[in-house]
This record gives sequence, structure tokens and C-alpha cells, in this order.
Amino acid sequence: MTESAFRTMTEEEYLRWNGPRDGKWEFVDGFVYAQAGASRPHNRISTNIQRVFLPATDNGSCWTHVSDLKVRVYRDSRPRYYLPDIVVVCDPDSTGDVETAPCLIVEILSASTRAVDESFKASDYRRLGSLQGYLLVDSEARGVEFHRRVGDDWQIEVVEESVDLPCLSVTLRVDDIYRGVEV
Repeated sequence: MTESAFRTMTEEEYLRWNGPRDGKWEFVDGFVYAQAGASRPHNRISTNIQRVFLPATDNGSCWTHVSDLKVRVYRDSRPRYYLPDIVVVCDPDSTGDVETAPCLIVEILSASTRAVDESFKASDYRRLGSLQGYLLVDSEARGVEFHRRVGDDWQIEVVEESVDLPCLSVTLRVDDIYRGVEV
């Protein structure tokens, strides 16, 4: 007898499950979703952003993590685990493979991720009390959008030239993001 193609998992099963090693897996409402592999522009954009972020982590008060750190959020009291492209954590007590208090999250958009990153994930990430900013970077055309926490609300900024980012206290220029990237 074979298992159903759409078998759900519990949160505990997901956290213990290693899955096929050639993929990355997010957990939403009991279902596990494979994440698409990254394109060359996606990887270059990620590397370019890290070049700006890394010097700001020299004092050790914040760390950046690239694509393998699970971020847990709750919607309707149900856990979800996402794998953002870049996560900035400024919590000295943060350890392990699951982050619950990120300060800044970066998602690099592609045709396959755009709709989810701009809607469901944006909404879910903004529920995190620790989150000060959510940066969306297009990998298919020059385009950057920043969601900034302002008090209890969120302000969305279309970034034309540069954006001052919280947590790391860095200015990220659009030209630096897209250096060497053909879009």
C-alpha cells in the first residue's frame, strides 16, 4: 500500500525530518513545500547584500544567516516555518536551527516565489514583534521594496537609490545590490 501524495506532518515531525538532501523545505499548515533552486542572478544579489551586511556584524552583536535558517511564525495559532534568503538576528540568546526573533529579513523574488513573498510571507513576517524590516529584492528586474516597522504599523518604501536599514545600521544602495547582475 502506498502513502497519500498529500500526507501532512506535525510540527515535531517536520523539525525531525531531514527530507531529501537536494532540497530545502518550508512547513505551512502541516504541509511541507520544496523551495526552488536559486538562479545565478539570485545568488549574486544575495552575495552582494551580504558584502554590505558583513562588516556591520564585526562587533558580534548581530549575525546574518543565508537561506538555511528556519524562521518560525504563527498564523491562527499554527506554526509555519520559512527559509528566508537572508536573516539578521541581533538576539544574543539565539541558538539552534530555528529563529523566532529576527530583526531583518530579506527575500529575493523570482517568478516562482514573488506572489507568496509579497503576500503571505510579508503578512506572516510582520507578526514577529522583533522584526524591524522586510526587504524584497527582485531578481528578474531592478526593483527593491522595503517594509519598515514604524511604531505598531508598517510603512512600505519603494527604494530608488538606497535604503537605511535597521539592526545593522547600514545603508544599502540599489547599485550595490545589482552589481554584476544582468537584469
